[in-house]
Amino acid sequence: MNGRSRSRLAAWALLLLLVWLVVYPLVLVLADALRADGRWSLAWVRQFAASGIEWSALWGSVWISLASVAVAGLVGVPLAFLVERLDFPGRRWLATALALPAVLPPLVGSVAFLFLFGETGFLARLVQTILRLDAPPWRFEGALAILLVHGYTMYAYFYLFTRAGLASLDTSVYEAAASLGAGRRRTLTRVVLPLLRPALGGAALLVFMTSLASFSAPYLFGGGFRVMTTQIVATRLNGDESLAMVETVSLTLVALAALWLLSRVEGDVAVAGKGVAPAPRQVTSRARRALLGGAAWLVGTALLLPHLTLLLVSFVPLGTWTTEAVPPAYTLRNYVTLVTDPVRWRPLLNSLWMALAATAAAVALAIVAGMLVVRRRVPERRWIEVLLAMPWAVPGTVFAIALATAFSVHRPALARVVLIGTVWLLPLAYLVRNLPLTGRALLAGFRGLDPALDEAAATLGAGRLRTLARVTLPLLRPALVAGATLAFVTAFGDFVTSIVLYTYDTRPISLEILGSLRQSDVGVAAAYGVVLMLVSATVFALGAERRAEGG
Repeated sequence: MNGRSRSRLAAWALLLLLVWLVVYPLVLVLADALRADGRWSLAWVRQFAASGIEWSALWGSVWISLASVAVAGLVGVPLAFLVERLDFPGRRWLATALALPAVLPPLVGSVAFLFLFGETGFLARLVQTILRLDAPPWRFEGALAILLVHGYTMYAYFYLFTRAGLASLDTSVYEAAASLGAGRRRTLTRVVLPLLRPALGGAALLVFMTSLASFSAPYLFGGGFRVMTTQIVATRLNGDESLAMVETVSLTLVALAALWLLSRVEGDVAVAGKGVAPAPRQVTSRARRALLGGAAWLVGTALLLPHLTLLLVSFVPLGTWTTEAVPPAYTLRNYVTLVTDPVRWRPLLNSLWMALAATAAAVALAIVAGMLVVRRRVPERRWIEVLLAMPWAVPGTVFAIALATAFSVHRPALARVVLIGTVWLLPLAYLVRNLPLTGRALLAGFRGLDPALDEAAATLGAGRLRTLARVTLPLLRPALVAGATLAFVTAFGDFVTSIVLYTYDTRPISLEILGSLRQSDVGVAAAYGVVLMLVSATVFALGAERRAEGG
């Protein structure tokens, strides 16, 4: 068997594996949605279509996602222009602080908002104490509460994407506009924003899809406001499995339609600038510099409030914080409990090993895909790329339901085995959810390598495995670290998939946080959140350092 035949065989093996992991579970969900009493039927579809509650939940998911895009864009884009185009005191501090929400895992961010803005949180208790009210001044729930959490946690996508887009526009773009008589406003509206359309479109797509799949904020703050992610879980808990399948299919169709529409809007505008971006413009007025500097520190500190709130609450002993505006007592016992109590320590170990295992497997599959798609350029490469990206287009709740369906019966002839209730289902789910992150990073890394390097290694007598280990992987280090970092942090703090698939023995940190909140043990819940936040920040920092060394 020659090299090309081996590559085709490997490509088909990878395709079958991806179809089994990604497509097959979704097909089974669709089949279950179209069956009733063992026969093909549209009964459950008709029940869904006739239910106002179901349509309300679906519309709630769509409009809250659209509103999240609008809010995140209105906040993130102006901040990116401010930091990238103006130089003022506190600029570096503000630039760092503005990226902090990206470090908070979704559940941890929601919990931080609960402690800060909730009806029993710091601000509500402070206002209640100052005004001497008998009841909390507000209830932090409903669509506006969800939108506030989404806006805070997701504006960073617009901020980071817009900053990257502005950095790619070299000085000649602005000089050309000025030479044609365009002022600053006209240059912005007619030149800069059109050239930023891919960056803005990519950020909008990411915010919309993230909001559509959001579970923690609607779960904690939804109140009477329904979205489809929480509706699916509630339906399953009520025992209506077939209706849950129809709900899952409906959310999948909305996600795929949104992905297609927003991808069309994103466009293909690109700027191949060969110069450098203009230096930030100095603010010469003392009054304006003082105003901008003060505002930068104020905004940066405000952005740190959820993090600081979580840290403060993590020192609160059980049962000591009741009606006071500020906790009356503090202790390190919560952190000691996490490492000395086997019951509390178990979720940390679970999250760690499952995230590591899923990340390692996802990176391995992405390397194989990169070799086949970019290096060998097999005819099946287009399908491999599509399957690697598909889990990102489908909400996490949907994939969790799909995997639970696929691996709930033992039918080896149909490629189905029982994984429900075992330690392997959650790592498998994390693996599937990580494929787009590692796949996108590694494929981009492979495309940035010069094929002549492989040829040079071959002329020196190196085989394929030796070339991969000694040449390709070291050069792929930045892309590999970037993909692995994102994949690990995502899996380590996962809540959406875990709440559907976990068992008591495999419960991760996110479920232990939820359990502690239900038991009113806010100190331990916050301590878990701080650990999750610190691990995520450390992994991101180490990843950035390794990418810099590899670059």
